[in-house]
Amino acid sequence: MKRQLFYFVAVGSAAALTHYLGVIAWVSLLGLSPLRANVLGFLAAFVVSYLGHRQWTFAAQQVSHQQTLPRFFLVALASFLLNQGLFAWMLERWPGWPYTLSLAIVLLVVAALTFVSSRLWAFAGGGR
Repeated sequence: MKRQLFYFVAVGSAAALTHYLGVIAWVSLLGLSPLRANVLGFLAAFVVSYLGHRQWTFAAQQVSHQQTLPRFFLVALASFLLNQGLFAWMLERWPGWPYTLSLAIVLLVVAALTFVSSRLWAFAGGGR
């Protein structure tokens, strides 16, 4: 379990960093609103997250992509909807806060739920 948590944190951190930096870039460079940029950040992070968790965190290579990809997408989508809802709420509730601080808090809160649902359902049958 410790090894699995280590990999989850490592892969999750890479995905969260992809998400976080993507949002900042799309807001800064393209002038998108933080909530719209958050959708693009989710999509970019999904690829990093799925491949990393399948390969290392849950060692689920013996389980088919046909099983793991749709399940993990549902987990990730539910996590993103929670992410987007909390992010919108925080932006509205505390408009003076930097959106980057709100996003960082949301990403950390949602990560724990993603781990549990990924471990128990999306990558069930994995080796770790």
